[in-house]
Order: sequence, then structure tokens, then C-alpha cells
Amino acid sequence: MSFHLVVGHGPAGAATARLLAEQGHQVRVVTRTGRPATAAVEGVEHLALDASDPARLSQAARGAVAIHGCAAPPLPQWAAKWPALGSALCAAAEDSGAVLVMLGNLYGYGAVDGPMTEGLPLAATGPKGRVRAAAWEQARALHEAGRIRAVEVRASDFFGPGVTDGGHLASRAMPNLLKGRPVAVLGDPDAPHSWTYLPDVARAMAELAGEERAWGRPWHVPTAPALPVRTMVERLAAEAGTGPVPVRRLSPAVLGVAGLFSPLLRELRETRYQFDRPFVVDSSAYEAEFTVRATPLEEQLAATVGWWRERVRA
Repeated sequence: MSFHLVVGHGPAGAATARLLAEQGHQVRVVTRTGRPATAAVEGVEHLALDASDPARLSQAARGAVAIHGCAAPPLPQWAAKWPALGSALCAAAEDSGAVLVMLGNLYGYGAVDGPMTEGLPLAATGPKGRVRAAAWEQARALHEAGRIRAVEVRASDFFGPGVTDGGHLASRAMPNLLKGRPVAVLGDPDAPHSWTYLPDVARAMAELAGEERAWGRPWHVPTAPALPVRTMVERLAAEAGTGPVPVRRLSPAVLGVAGLFSPLLRELRETRYQFDRPFVVDSSAYEAEFTVRATPLEEQLAATVGWWRERVRA
């Protein structure tokens, strides 16, 4: 049994903590409140502290074999708060000697033509893409200097049980879909899009923490072949037995007006290209080296519909 520190208890942090505990590890979760975002899990301790405080985070990480960086500031605060959080994670990794497993996304690449691979430059031009890329570049530089050991696990849009407010195929879609009502989506509903299944994110985080040959570079979480949001809604509706569900594209004008009242929608303008054009992740490099594979899509759909049915009923 090893001790793992999980920073953040959103969907990915909660799933990672749960999986590590199921594997028999001692798990400590750090959040501002110290309260679990989901039902308590045996073997998981919760601690309240500000993860951007390097001294307190380093103290919480002492004795850990890995620090799983799953926290993120609210989207409108990324530019202001990511630098301090990234620096604190690196400081804790250096002080404790734990491997830093950073959960990343695909913002740092910016808009690209063709499938995204880990070899692409981090060429984002928007502030959120730049600050997210900078967090990894800082960790990688310290790794190359021999001061820490670090790896980044990059995922596309989360999908599956446990994904709620931030998911494009979650609270914006699932309650309506389960009632057979139309679903409104961002961007082109027929553009291919990669959806990373949340349990596969946790499995990759846990696996790469113990794979020394993985450290020092980013890896894409194994992800099922890209499907347009319209197809995903159709497949979910079929699984739910709610029949064909209309999929409607939100017009830029509607999004502009909604953005006046919603900070989140305002922030999504920077990354709207991800839904206006194909957004496809290539995870073949991971699959050639390690054991985690994308959960079969049929299992993803069944588990997601079942989880949302219980949530809506509750």
C-alpha cells in the first residue's frame, strides 16, 4: 500500500481518488473546504487547504509516492490563478520526492488541422491555452533539470458518470435527453469530436504514476474514436429508450447574448473552435506503451445513462 495525494475533488479528482483507494492505496484529497464533492469513500482522507500555498501543500504531500494534480481554478480565473497552483504543485513534488502526475487538457495546442498528437507544439494563442501550457512547461523544465519527476495526462472533453456541470454531454444534455426533449449544443453538431471517458482518465492517472518510463512527457488518455455530438446524443437516446432527440445548434448570436449573463459561456468563446471544426485526439502513443485502453463505447453509454437516471430521479 502506497500513499497518494490527490489535489482537487472535481470529477477527475474524485474518480482518481476512488480508484486508488480501490487498489488498496492510502489516499489523501486536498480541497479548499475539505469536504468530499461526492459520497465518502472508505480509505480516502479529506484535508482542507489552499493548494496554491506551496508550504502547506508540501506538508500534506510528505511521504507520498505521487501527487495527482486534478485541481483547476474556475475557468474565468485561469490566467490569474493557474501560475500559483502550478508552482505549488511543483514545489510539493520537489519537497516530497513524489511523482507529479498533472491532469491536462488539449487547450495548449490551440486550433490544429488533423488529429492531435503529443508531438504537436503548444501553440495556443488564447490566454487559457497559454497559461495551461505554461503549467506543464514549468513542470517539464524542472523534470529535465532533475529537480522533480513529472508526467502530464491529457484528456479531451470529459464524458461519463460523475461529469456534471462542466460537461458538454452532461447537465447541458442528459436531463433533456432522458425526457426525450431537444438538446442544444455548441458549434457544428456534425463535426467529429473526441470524448474521453472519465473512468479511463482515472485509470491512466493511476497507471502512469507508477511507470517511470512515462515520466518527463505528456500522454493522451486512451479515447474512443471521435464521434459528432449529434451521433453521441442519438446513441445516448437509443440507450435510454427515449427515441430520436432533436439536436439544435446554438447560434453565435444566442451565445453572445447568453455570455452577457454567464461568465462560463463568455470564457468558452476562446475555445469554441473545438466545436466549430473537427477536434480529434490521437491516443495511439499511450496504447503502444501501456495497458489502459478506452472503455468500449457501448459500456460508456450504458453506464452514463444509468448514472444520470439515478441522479435525475434523486
